[in-house]
Amino acid sequence: MLDCAMLNLKLSHNTLIQYRPIQTSDLEVLEKIHGDLFPIRYESEFFQNVVNGRDIVSWGAVDRNRPDGKSDELIGFVTARTVLAKDSDIEEFLRYDSSKSEQTLIYILTLGVADSYRNLGIASSLIREVIKYASNIPTCRAVYLHVISYNNPAIYLYKKMSFQCVRRLSAFYFINGQHYDAYLFIYYVNGGRSPCSPLELIKLLVTGAKSGFRMVAAKLWRKEDRKPSKWSKGKDSGSLLPTKHNKRMPTEGALSQFV
Repeated sequence: MLDCAMLNLKLSHNTLIQYRPIQTSDLEVLEKIHGDLFPIRYESEFFQNVVNGRDIVSWGAVDRNRPDGKSDELIGFVTARTVLAKDSDIEEFLRYDSSKSEQTLIYILTLGVADSYRNLGIASSLIREVIKYASNIPTCRAVYLHVISYNNPAIYLYKKMSFQCVRRLSAFYFINGQHYDAYLFIYYVNGGRSPCSPLELIKLLVTGAKSGFRMVAAKLWRKEDRKPSKWSKGKDSGSLLPTKHNKRMPTEGALSQFV
């Protein structure tokens, strides 16, 4: 049985935090931390893709000074994937050159830190790993993500790290029978930037909010029509998760949990 003490450990030692790629031996702990931190559940396929590096890049944080013999066990993580700019939902926020179809983005899927290791700057360091990775890809123009509207620590952190909040999406998440709004954050790299001035961006946000509401409403309507065949209820948490025949990986709306 997995020892879960790491999530409740009261730190009584000087930490030595290091960062490394997530590997196959992290699978069990990675699944456990996601389950403990997030209100949504992920299919096993997602975790297999993370630890095997299939279309997902990831970094883990470990404490080399842990006194319990688990100096290589994950205490934090970030997962992300590369998407084509032309296929993303943020194309309107990019100074996008349609003649360069190879332009890409990095989308952050999940980010989390074990409870007992918060307020140590681990989340910030993990985000910096993603930004550094994106900056080293010549075709990449931005890192972006969604944050659930009530996650104030995450919102504060992204703003502090110079992410731009460009849109609020109404009813973006559906968790345990309830809708929640989300904020869309973007960090531009390699000369990627907003296609307009600050004043124009405000106007775009107002227009985008209206069109975004219509888009989300349409998506929710379609989801409701096919929900019985696509979703089943999680046994333990009551949260929604894709059934086995749904092979889509989480590409949008993943959550962050840290302080």
